[in-house]
Amino acid sequence: MRNILIASYDMEVGGVERSLAGMLDEFDYAHFDVSLMLYRHKGDFMELLNDKARLMGEIPQYATLRKGIGELMRSNQLQLGIMRLLSKLHASIICRFLGIAESGYIQQQLMWKYALPFLPKLPQEYDMAISYLWPHYFVAEKVKAEKKAAWIHTDYSTIETIRSMDLVMWDKFDYIIAVSDACRNSFLKKYESLSHKVIVIENIMSPEFIKSMASEPLPNNPMSSDTRFKLLTVGRLSHAKGIDNAVKAFKLLMDKGYNDIVWYVVGYGGDEAMIQDLIAEYKIEDRFILLGKQTNPYPYIQACDMYVQPSRYEGKAVTVTEAKVLGKPIVITNYSTAQSQVHNEVDGYITDLSIEGIADGIEKLYLDNELRERMASNCASFEYSNREELDKLYRLIHERERGLVT
Repeated sequence: MRNILIASYDMEVGGVERSLAGMLDEFDYAHFDVSLMLYRHKGDFMELLNDKARLMGEIPQYATLRKGIGELMRSNQLQLGIMRLLSKLHASIICRFLGIAESGYIQQQLMWKYALPFLPKLPQEYDMAISYLWPHYFVAEKVKAEKKAAWIHTDYSTIETIRSMDLVMWDKFDYIIAVSDACRNSFLKKYESLSHKVIVIENIMSPEFIKSMASEPLPNNPMSSDTRFKLLTVGRLSHAKGIDNAVKAFKLLMDKGYNDIVWYVVGYGGDEAMIQDLIAEYKIEDRFILLGKQTNPYPYIQACDMYVQPSRYEGKAVTVTEAKVLGKPIVITNYSTAQSQVHNEVDGYITDLSIEGIADGIEKLYLDNELRERMASNCASFEYSNREELDKLYRLIHERERGLVT
């Protein structure tokens, strides 16, 4: 039996965390002994973890990676708090020198650089160690394994990182796993020399689980009694997800007289106050409604008339696939990996990545009931199977030679 380590940050509500839970549900535990290393045992999705994956004990030093600098300074982790402060200052200097906006990605890289000397190694050796969420320094530097793999979930052409630092990190991995062909291609535009390591494995999820969770009753779901045409977006309230653009696009629709449309958003994040201010400025509080963090978003997807993904960039949005599983007509913006998410006007509609584009895409589908029904039917009839994707992962684990991707 092969010993596998899978490492990630925590199980807060998010698409990456849902895909991790989905993969763990589908894993072949008859042939693989799976250990799960979470830096912090926290998050509403902890309850989704499959008991067959052995959750390792929380290591205090790694749990600090999700804590604020002030909290660390007041605790017994003063050294790590100082390292975090230095990384923040260093990132600010680099961004100013490069003439770019503050980059959370660069700060994360430097946080790990400063923290690594104070973080313990794992004593056990594994046949395969998988790092599920960037940055991948823990598995790269603190884990001993015959082979190592790192997962990438985002569009690397849209983010600022210190390339030289990343290349040193990627050099420690035998395989780099992208969640779509488009995600792989955007990654290789930045790291062309790593093409021999990169393989595509789609997000692994359970359609049966999604459909089962969608049928759970939610007594406080306002969508169930709302007779208006209901749009829905599920995602973190962040720049990447473009919820601010969604509010502005919705205002354009209101100005055109589409007063029987309502837009619900499931999610939370750092942009919430800014988005609330926009909603108040446009006086659409009763029409653009933030539902906050929800551990089970599926009944909301089930209740909507149209799913909308207004993102500025994505690797491959888990929520879009989930909406497809539930047979919903879908509008997504034309972010660089959009073509890997849907086939335009077959199982989704791709619209311009702009405020006007979002409004136009919604308007087109709202007025074209036949197209909506055809796309929804195509989504509902598609057979979603994880077997081929899991087999790709199993082949990497069993591969005799390291770093060979076919």
